Amino acid sequence: MVAAVLLFACLACSAAELDLQGSRLVVSGMLDGSAIKAFTEHLGKGTVRTVVFEDSFGGTAEAAGAFADAIRASGVDTEIRGQCMAACAYAFLAGKAHRFGWGLQVNGVLLPVSARPSAAELAVRWRSEEVQKTLAEFTPIAAAAPIQATETRAADTPRDNARDNWRPEHGVLFTASPTLFGRIYNAFYCDGTQGRDFSKCERLSDADPFKLGVLTP
Repeated sequence: MVAAVLLFACLACSAAELDLQGSRLVVSGMLDGSAIKAFTEHLGKGTVRTVVFEDSFGGTAEAAGAFADAIRASGVDTEIRGQCMAACAYAFLAGKAHRFGWGLQVNGVLLPVSARPSAAELAVRWRSEEVQKTLAEFTPIAAAAPIQATETRAADTPRDNARDNWRPEHGVLFTASPTLFGRIYNAFYCDGTQGRDFSKCERLSDADPFKLGVLTP
């Protein structure tokens, strides 16, 4: 049951921590940008094959983009061990192959959305280039052209408010629970009102994470 697994209290999550374990780089904590320099340096050495996100409960949209860019440029695989929320989720999807780790733990990935996605949007939202496009919904335009004197303030509103849509608890949650007969995969839509009680999220049908591109075989 999702409540038993994802009722976590993370009111004072620590910043991202890195732990190099052979060819695996384990990342835990909030992706707030504080570890991006060291993270990029590790990947630049060419010895890391898999980035493992372990119980990373959020971060900023900008940090998500920075981690994702480094992962994409290095061509490494990504893996989730435990929970990977918000910023972590977008960084995870940048992996050449992105999978849930095996073991007795329940794995979960929550991808923020600015609005409830339709079935058609779900089918393409987290595939290849679409991942970067959807993350852009939450980040300001880096090099926007200057506003002309004739433009109205309303025209600038979407750019100024880009980050206002970044609500880490508002998104689509995919979980995988171990059983005696293999893993059971479930998907939920969380509108943000549930706080950290994910048992209140709406169960989604026909939202297989493999079919939607969230996980790779």
